[in-house]
Amino acid sequence: MEEVIIETQSEGVLTLTFNRPKRKNAFNGDSWRALTRILNNARQDEKIACVVLNGADNNFSSGMDLVDFSETDPNEEQPFYLAQQAIADFDKPLVAATTGVAIGAGATLLLHCDIVYVGESLRMRFPFVSLGLVPELASSYLLQASIGSRRAAELMYTAEWINAEKALDYGIATKCFADDELLASAMEKAHEIAQWPVKSLQETKRCLKVAHRQAIQAAIEVERASMTKMAGSPENIEAVMAILEKRPANFKNLSL
Repeated sequence: MEEVIIETQSEGVLTLTFNRPKRKNAFNGDSWRALTRILNNARQDEKIACVVLNGADNNFSSGMDLVDFSETDPNEEQPFYLAQQAIADFDKPLVAATTGVAIGAGATLLLHCDIVYVGESLRMRFPFVSLGLVPELASSYLLQASIGSRRAAELMYTAEWINAEKALDYGIATKCFADDELLASAMEKAHEIAQWPVKSLQETKRCLKVAHRQAIQAAIEVERASMTKMAGSPENIEAVMAILEKRPANFKNLSL
């Protein structure tokens, strides 16, 4: 089974579907490798003007597959970090059509999208503190740049669930649709974008993003250093074990 499905481009629009429905489209190494390859190729393809992201089986993505992540050799360059850079460097419009769960990397990826359409079933979460970890995909910068520092701090510090109404109210989402209308609406907007010259779209995105590029790279670097520090820590191990054992995590007796 393909981890990521590419729909044949139609009039300049490429549709990319995360396709691990039994894991709610959680990202594993193969997912990240596929995403990196697809985005890098799409950058170079002059026929592609816009990319639409969505998930199979009415979920966007439940984030990093913790089992896959725990089995990765820490001495190897993790596919996630290559994908992260490909996402940050992507210079064409990204449109997201997001239903169901968007957790962890499934939420932070949306912060890199230029247009985020969500379905009424959206359940979004930035769960990093609850996992004994830190934010990733430059979300420590992008979230507060999008919605303000205090709202971003509240969402990050509490790891609370965010529904479609709140995502729209906070400005994380562009528009909300009924789930069965979402993808068609996103595709309609993508085709509206794709009618214009590709180079003009690229230059416009560069103009929009140039003020943020240095801050995004700084966030990527500090997040990676902090993730290296926290991954495999007592806090992280307790959080993962609690998930696997289906019990509440207890961080109170861990040494600081």
